[in-house]
Amino acid sequence: MKKNFIQIKKVSKIYKNKFAALKNVDLNIQEGEIFALLGPNGAGKSTLINVLCGITYHSKGDIFIDGIDLTKNRKKIKSLIGLVPQELHLEAFETVFDNVNYSRGLWGKKKDNNYILNLLKKLNLDDKKNNLLMQLSGGMKRRVLIAKALSHNPRILFLDEPSAGVDIELRKEMWDIIYTLKKEGVTIILTTHYIEEAEEIADRVAFINNGEIILVEDKNVLLNKLGNNKLVFTLDNSFKKVPAVLNKYSYKISKNKSCIEFFLSKEKNEVSDILLSIKKSKMDYLDFNIEKRSLESIFVDFIKKEKK
Repeated sequence: MKKNFIQIKKVSKIYKNKFAALKNVDLNIQEGEIFALLGPNGAGKSTLINVLCGITYHSKGDIFIDGIDLTKNRKKIKSLIGLVPQELHLEAFETVFDNVNYSRGLWGKKKDNNYILNLLKKLNLDDKKNNLLMQLSGGMKRRVLIAKALSHNPRILFLDEPSAGVDIELRKEMWDIIYTLKKEGVTIILTTHYIEEAEEIADRVAFINNGEIILVEDKNVLLNKLGNNKLVFTLDNSFKKVPAVLNKYSYKISKNKSCIEFFLSKEKNEVSDILLSIKKSKMDYLDFNIEKRSLESIFVDFIKKEKK
């Protein structure tokens, strides 16, 4: 079993105006895992990352990274971390190679051109190494930010909205890069608005809302427990109401009455039972299919429950 590389115990961040951005956060992140932090805007995702990176001071609680207390050895912990921020702040008139090489020097690391060249190759930037940063697309600039974050060979990589402004093709290429880093033992924590990104690459996910962690779970376990499939029927214009015989099932009708969704449990013969009941009721429909419930729908449900 992998060790808890990052330990967060009862951590809060309270600003001078009494606003609590984080509230008693408890969280353990394992070494070498890809951990996704999901939440709406203003939920506390970026605040938590900034606290862990030593950019912002937390108000109370304890944080240990590789057994090192953040409050007692902030400089040491910063050297273990690479951060890729949301914003694309880069020096427009520098080359890609010089910019990444300069970042390595800021951490006091010895000059190592081979390491930088190999890093750029890994990130598919080797053919852009002599380009000025102003000549790059948004997606390529995002890769340069990752290269800068990895320039000092950190053990933890924080990715704050890594796919923001990146097209689908480039996003999937970045996922491959993240997989490669994981294989090399890098612990990766990412925040994302793209739920499919978390569903695709994360080992575990945490839902955060109003500064509180409301759920932490292995992604596959979560989808298995809460990601029940749906049996969806496309309805024709003659549909008026659901026959009474179907009331024993859990279902939802779309607002325009164009489809009806039956939420499936784990019962073995449920699909055939629903189909048989619909046949007996003589309810007309155009088509039907089974849809897998996504991580996004689970996340939305949790946020709705939190607001009640």
